[in-house]
Amino acid sequence: MIRVVVFLCQFFLTVSFTAYGQQAKRLLAPDAKVEKLAEGFRFTEGPAADKQGNVYFTDQPNNRIMKWSVDGVLSVFHENSGRANGLYFDTDGSLLSCSDMENELWSIRMDGSHTVLVANVGGKKLNGPNDLWVHPGGGIYFTDPHYKRDYWTRNPQMQQPGQYVYYLSPDRKKVVAVATDLMQPNGIAGTPDGKKLYVADIEANKTYVYDIRPNGTLSNKRLFTSLGSDGMTVDRNGNVYLTGRGVTVFNPAGEQIVYIPVKARWTANVCFGGKDMKTLFITASECLYSLRIDGE
Repeated sequence: MIRVVVFLCQFFLTVSFTAYGQQAKRLLAPDAKVEKLAEGFRFTEGPAADKQGNVYFTDQPNNRIMKWSVDGVLSVFHENSGRANGLYFDTDGSLLSCSDMENELWSIRMDGSHTVLVANVGGKKLNGPNDLWVHPGGGIYFTDPHYKRDYWTRNPQMQQPGQYVYYLSPDRKKVVAVATDLMQPNGIAGTPDGKKLYVADIEANKTYVYDIRPNGTLSNKRLFTSLGSDGMTVDRNGNVYLTGRGVTVFNPAGEQIVYIPVKARWTANVCFGGKDMKTLFITASECLYSLRIDGE
């Protein structure tokens, strides 16, 4: 059973943010609190906001996509979502989903119908699409790590030669591997100007940053920080939010500026949403949380 924590009985987590310097003071309001919005899920993942600021997220083991509206109303958006994990809104308003029941990349319309954008690469299934980001130019970057799922009826072994990062062209006709030397890529996000891409290698416990070429390929790989991440996001000022044990925020130079503890076994992912897109939504284990980021 899902419990929604409504306004009159909001439950605010008592946490102490670890902040570093003036950048952190500009990022967080003095009275900032992590607020639990809803609980009772099995494992939340993949938050993504539409243009209005409504946030969609996955209850992955229950095979459904939930919606938290800008008015604070929780609803089920999609049942039987192909075991959706990471989500991101496409430029046309459809919801993209890393659906690893059959290891596919889906485009879900608001009426609930869907199209499979990527079913295989080189005639073989993907390992298990996990997270994704849409470039301003329309191309899609997605990670394809291998996590064995107990609901697979096929051979559970890795299908592709490695655990890669892929790029799907804006016309949705070509998929190419753009990063092939990571141990286990997971979280992924790019800068608002479309010039840089961050990829977390969760197995190596590192996050890298790449330059994005005009054709969508990547260059100039370098270490961003010696910390991996499950999901991630980048704010409009270029600060990078990594997840796992809470949320750790870095400035564009790779300097840690804030640590946000979250009272959950695992913090899986984050996104910005709300009416002005200045609220950080956090999917963590059985719950959905939020935190106001006034300086974002």
